[in-house]
Amino acid sequence: MAELLASLVLVFLAGLVTALATGIGALPFFLVDDVSDRTSVILWGLASGIMLSASLFGLVTEGLAEGTPRDLVVGLLAGVVLVVVSHRIISGAEVNPRKYEEADYRKLLLILGVLTVHSFPEGVAVGVSFAELDLAGGLQILGFSIPLLAVFMTLAISIHNVPEGVAIAIPLQSMGVSKLRMVWWAVFSSLPQPVGAVVAFYFVRIAREFMAVGFGFAAGAMIYLVLTEFIPEAREIGAGLPNDGRRELLAGIAVGVALMVPLGFV
Repeated sequence: MAELLASLVLVFLAGLVTALATGIGALPFFLVDDVSDRTSVILWGLASGIMLSASLFGLVTEGLAEGTPRDLVVGLLAGVVLVVVSHRIISGAEVNPRKYEEADYRKLLLILGVLTVHSFPEGVAVGVSFAELDLAGGLQILGFSIPLLAVFMTLAISIHNVPEGVAIAIPLQSMGVSKLRMVWWAVFSSLPQPVGAVVAFYFVRIAREFMAVGFGFAAGAMIYLVLTEFIPEAREIGAGLPNDGRRELLAGIAVGVALMVPLGFV
């Protein structure tokens, strides 16, 4: 029991790291008053390349190693369904960061609920990647044998959260919100991720026969998010750039893929 509790704490901390990374997106505003569209497009491209690579080279590969292609496909479809249903749930209830500062307790609960639905899949990906925690072949950190997939996935989600932090900080900055509070609200937007990580990790540990489905579930959610949110967001931001920012987007994706390619060989 103590060992399981320690593992849950570790996974929660990994999820917390990804949430804190969202705050990094607000840090540039300590130095400048604005982040250029070109930089934003590159960041979204970087996040997209990282997430696609981590999903294909990491989650999908692990899923095939743990079960049958059918199990993996079931998981992939379930992950897509989660994102689609989540979007349906929060349709018309999107939370504008401009309202954060003005929100009372009840509004904050609503905001947290919407953000939970929005960011839960990222937490699930982190939690599932820790499924092989303390088994042979991991990286020795703090007395734990941590799977390399978990290290890569935590890094991937963290990098993905940086441009999200930028997107949250921009409207707050225009309102004159203090820089420290911009960092706080950026982190707040990703706080559901450590919770999702713990829930997913606990599930795959107590139901190991569903590990392949779990890996597929996380991969399906991540890939669908990239195709329906990250890349469209980059295209929208880059609409005013030469060639609609395609060069910057492709460069970011290429760098992101290159960073994650080693995951396919470990």
